[in-house]
Amino acid sequence: MPLQAAQTLLRLEAARRLGARPVLWLAWHRLRLSAGLAARALKPAPLPGGPFLPDAAPPTPVLSPLARDAILAAAGALPPAAFHGPFNPAAPALSLDLFAPGDIRPVWEANRLAWLPLLAQAHRLDPAGGHLARAEAQLTEWVAANPPFQGPNWACGQEAALRVLNIALTQFLLGGGSVRPGLAALLRLHTTRIAATRAYAIAQDNNHSVSEPAGLLACAWTLGDAALARHAARDLARAMARLVAPDGGFAQVSTGYHRLLLDVLSVTEILRRHHAAPSLPRPIAARAAAAARWLARLTEPSTGATPRLGHQDGSAFADLSLSGPADARGSTERAARLFAGSSAGFPDDPGCAWLALPPGPTRPSEPAWIAQGSRGWQQGQTRALLRTGPLRFRPGQADLLHLDLWHGPLNLLRDAGTGAYNPPPGHSWWTTHFPSAAAHNLIVFDDTEPMPRAGRFLMARWPATALLRDGAATRDSRGNRHARRILPTPAEWTVEDRVNGPFRQLTLRWHLSPGPWRRTADGVEGPGAHLTLSADAPLDLTLSQGWESPAYGEARPIPVLVVRALAPISRLLTRIRPAPIATVA
Repeated sequence: MPLQAAQTLLRLEAARRLGARPVLWLAWHRLRLSAGLAARALKPAPLPGGPFLPDAAPPTPVLSPLARDAILAAAGALPPAAFHGPFNPAAPALSLDLFAPGDIRPVWEANRLAWLPLLAQAHRLDPAGGHLARAEAQLTEWVAANPPFQGPNWACGQEAALRVLNIALTQFLLGGGSVRPGLAALLRLHTTRIAATRAYAIAQDNNHSVSEPAGLLACAWTLGDAALARHAARDLARAMARLVAPDGGFAQVSTGYHRLLLDVLSVTEILRRHHAAPSLPRPIAARAAAAARWLARLTEPSTGATPRLGHQDGSAFADLSLSGPADARGSTERAARLFAGSSAGFPDDPGCAWLALPPGPTRPSEPAWIAQGSRGWQQGQTRALLRTGPLRFRPGQADLLHLDLWHGPLNLLRDAGTGAYNPPPGHSWWTTHFPSAAAHNLIVFDDTEPMPRAGRFLMARWPATALLRDGAATRDSRGNRHARRILPTPAEWTVEDRVNGPFRQLTLRWHLSPGPWRRTADGVEGPGAHLTLSADAPLDLTLSQGWESPAYGEARPIPVLVVRALAPISRLLTRIRPAPIATVA
């Protein structure tokens, strides 16, 4: 079959699995684009003029000297206000090619205006330090460099929504008060931009569907537009009911995007309280509380690190703690206090002090839990995460049945990460390797990907999934079955993999923590653990070099235990004996 015809069939099969709702919304979005309706809604508009920000310095919250110094140091080392990367800042935003020139992701992150709330914090700590004047100058420069609806920074409705959330958060940090005409005009432009492509946001069934109505709520409350607030609150409630399960699982099974979800919801709730707006419709608060519990389970207490589950794009939105993308403690704690009235176990978060959020009781740890798309176990200081089904929404990576294992702060068995969505020249292999099954701790049959690519962010032939009493199972489109059971004890964790189907050979990979691992007769031994393997067929074990992406846009080598076996084989056992925590440290 010709390649183009095969790709068309894969897209049709993927569309069938996505379901009619997102496909029809995407079709409506494309029809609007082709008819020029969205472009007509985004006609050139005059630049808003400053001043934009209120001239106020509310009382300073009680912070540790370390937190105070970190804010003032960061405020003194700001990036330029205007950044377009390789993209044309004068081109109509909706006509831009967002892939050929380079990676749009760093451009969008830099233009979320994260420096605005940072400078507001610095102004409150040091009112005579000129921080408010710098914030005004930076925002004026940004507006001049990004004419309405031109260039990459107007190309995405979600990015416009995140930007206005930061603007509204800055207004809140500076004491609120009356909105200056220039800021009102800037928010109205963002309202127009978000509304122009709402069909696209709904079709994505991901963060877009949450962030964009949240951004419209921020605009509505700040501008006093009650009708817009009602419509946006309704859309946000629909998105939360569809995309966040009662158990806290999110449609995007990704710790990075899950954190962004919580940050967006937390800022939205703070703004609602500040404006004394009506409570958000059900089930927003309950689903947000459950989502906070989900991420709290996976956040390492001493570092804030989380498994690199799913896509990781390096976001740290509304980062009032300046913890950065590698530390999720502040995001989790703020969401837990706002929506669950409890603590996530990280009581010293400076962001909670900025938002005047009192501490609450800490929920006890759970020996086992299940959520949509994942489940976990904990024994003492060792915990595990298993990626499961059901697949109601499109998977971002071929990671079904991937297992992450942590021993204290050490991520012993790990996900390889993301690389970049559009990597630099010479690194194009990132886009195929990191989302692939070979980049995860699971079994690959006949060296064939379980889900072929149907598009840049779309996979086809989703495996069937099932939950087991102590694990999960999959069956791929070729009839190969894999059941993984997790059996923890205080001293040893056992992973039992049972397989059957028409495969001729299989490959099991365990991506190990960096360090001096060495081969043993039946496994590997390293500074953090001893792994031994056995099966009902001969095994070929190799300690080889693999790759992981510790942060967006980065890659480095790591050790990988590669286990191969020929059919017939039905059962493999991996036993993991973690070393004492003192030895690991």
